[in-house]
This record gives sequence, structure tokens and C-alpha cells, in this order.
Amino acid sequence: MKTRPLLISCIGLAVIVCVVVAALYILRPGMLPGHKGDTPLNASQQVIARGQYLARAGDCVACHTVPGGKEFAGGRAMPTPFGNLYSSNITPDEATGIGLWTPEDFYRVMHSGISRDGTLLYPAMPFASYTKVTRADSDAIYAYLMSIPPVAQKNTPHELRFPFNNRELLIGWRTLYFKEAEFTPDPQKSEKWNRGAYLVQGLGHCAMCHTAINALGGSSESKAFEGGMIPNQNWYAPSLTSNREAGLGNWSIQEISDLLQVGASHRGTVYGPMAEVVYNSLQYISDEDAEAMAEYLKALPPRDSEALPTSQARLVDPGVMELGRTTYAKQCAVCHGDAGKGQPPEFPPLAGNQSITMSSPVNSIRMVLNGGYAPGTRKNPRPHGMPPFSHILDDKEVAAVVTYIRVAWENSGTPVAPSQVSELRKLLPE
Repeated sequence: MKTRPLLISCIGLAVIVCVVVAALYILRPGMLPGHKGDTPLNASQQVIARGQYLARAGDCVACHTVPGGKEFAGGRAMPTPFGNLYSSNITPDEATGIGLWTPEDFYRVMHSGISRDGTLLYPAMPFASYTKVTRADSDAIYAYLMSIPPVAQKNTPHELRFPFNNRELLIGWRTLYFKEAEFTPDPQKSEKWNRGAYLVQGLGHCAMCHTAINALGGSSESKAFEGGMIPNQNWYAPSLTSNREAGLGNWSIQEISDLLQVGASHRGTVYGPMAEVVYNSLQYISDEDAEAMAEYLKALPPRDSEALPTSQARLVDPGVMELGRTTYAKQCAVCHGDAGKGQPPEFPPLAGNQSITMSSPVNSIRMVLNGGYAPGTRKNPRPHGMPPFSHILDDKEVAAVVTYIRVAWENSGTPVAPSQVSELRKLLPE
């Protein structure tokens, strides 16, 4: 009979030990923020998880996946003024992907734009930005890509016109427009600013779209982030500088952060190529990284070259203004309001909206013709969209209503001609 209390004591002690061990196991380092479940990640899993986060921040899936195809298997066409380039298979398939690559091979591509076999890459792969990525982050992305299912899919040959299909020409391009340079923090700036600079300049490769491209496919560092037309896409990437008229000078950190991560803010809504970036990439970054990117962008210096002219409403034909006003009242005011103030963040304001008044009217014309839809994101799963009006409005009406929103409410835009609408309509999908 004396063994029973001893047995109960042993059981009780075992329970206590198990509870303590379990608590230590659950609370020990190795759990990633936001990781579901109570199972901690080992060191290898942590590297892979970090690599997945970084690959998303770099928007790798967007270029290396055909819509509806298998992720990272490549084959997506990227139209350029010189012909079509096709993204490569970056799954760990040994025959058609990067399964035989080493971490050194992968870092060479990221840092130097040179493939495993020594081939110079075309700059559609943003190695001019990725060169800033640290070796540790490159290795983490490599580890993640090695962990995904391999896909046996041969790469599609590029379709570039002569002489642009001669890769030796890339030597000259690299001399003019490329410099290897891993990111170096600025000791005079805050840790958050440096994190934002690292993401914007490196993995985010924001300058690739938001800097004008010249005839050789290169860009000037002195004009970085001033905005420009995206070649072959018929979209204008707006200025990200701190200009008050054309950039982010009047935006708050929270408004910039919301636009990047949510896809909609009280200042505006993303659409076109940027909607795809937010959907595939930026919605997954942490709040801290979104704020860091916003802080860096907010601190970009203003550039005089992007300043817009004053409103030219007085120069617009009264008949055009009246047609624009009546078209707006009938088709647009229900969402954007009689005074263009919108109902943010669901329906963005048009009064004082830089995307409406910037030098190129192409985005505004496209939105009226084809409509636009913000991406569904984790923080905005049911976004509002704008329907197309190309089947309702003719070129004259589209030009009038775009002119109206660009010059009304003290907006500092310029008028739009019906010929501009007609030319763009021919280039856009129906």
C-alpha cells in the first residue's frame, strides 16, 4: 500500500517536467514572427522561410511565372523595344532549372548579372538593383528556391532583333549603366532609413520602373525615381521624389506605407503594373519594412525636372470643359464626388491627385478606357474597382472628361486631345 503515494508523486513530477520542457521548447528561439502553429523552425527552416520572404520582396514570382503556369518555371514573355525576352526556369530541376547551381553561382547572377556558364544576362533581369543584395540574403533566397518543387520545363529562347541578339553588346551597356555594389548602410541615417533604402534600391528594384529609360535601355542615376514611361507597357510610372506637386512631398509615411502594402490609401490607389507588384510582393512584407520603405521614399530629395505647370483650365475650350463636366457628372461623380474628393480609400480622390495631374495623361486615359482594379490584399481583401468606359464613350468624350479632371478643382494638369485617346486606344487590349 505504501507504493501508491510514491507512484502518484512520480507521475506528478513527470507531468511538471513535461510542462516545463514543453514551455521551454515552445518559447525557445527559432520561432519566426507570424509562424502558424506551435512547431518551431530549425536553423535550416528559418533560412528557407527568410528566403521566401526575401523572394517575395524581390517579386521574383512575377517575372518567372507564366500566368496560370507553375511557379518559378519561367517562360513569361517580357516585351522590350528590341524584341521579346523570356524569363528562365529557376526551380531546382537539374536539367532545365538551377538544380545544379551552387550558392556562389546564384550570388554571381544576383550580384554581377553573369550566369553559371559565364553568359551575360540582359538587364530585364534587374541585377543592376539586385547587386545591392547581401550575400547572406542571396544565400537565403537560393535556399528557398532549392526547397520548392522542381519543374521540368525548358527555357524559351529570346526573340531579339539583330544586332541586339548579340550579347557582346552587353559589355558596352554594362560599362555605361552597371556598377557592382553591395549595399552599404549610411551611418548618418537611421536604421529604419537604411532598411528602407536597402529594400527600395535592392530587392524592390523600384528605380527600374520609376526612372526614365533611354534608347539604349539604360537610365541615369541623376534622374532616379523621377518617373517615366515603362517601355512597351503604355503605363507611366509616377515620380517617387519628394516634390510636392508631382511626387510624395505631401504624403505622410502612413499613406505611402498603405499604398505599398495595402494597395490603397487616402491619397490614391495602385493600378496597372503596380497593382501586380503589390499583389505578388509588397502585401507580404512586414509593417516595419513597409514603414521603412516609406521613410526612405519620403526622404528622397525633390527634383526640379518633374515640376508640373500651373493649371491651364483657362486655355481649354469652354465647349470641351462643358462636355467634360457633363460626362463626369454622369459617369464619375457617383464614386468620386462632384468636387473630386472621392470616398477614400475605396474610391480615390481626383482633386489634388498627382497621378491625375502628372505630365503624361496616359494613365488617366487608360483608366477611363479600360478601367482599373486595385489588388486584393491581406489588408484589403475586397477592393473596389473602376469599370471600363471604352464601349460607352468615344474619343472626344474621353479626351474631354480626362481634360476636365486634370484641370478642374485647381488641378495643375494639361488638356488632352482626342487624337491622344485614339492613338492609345489602338495599342490597348479590348
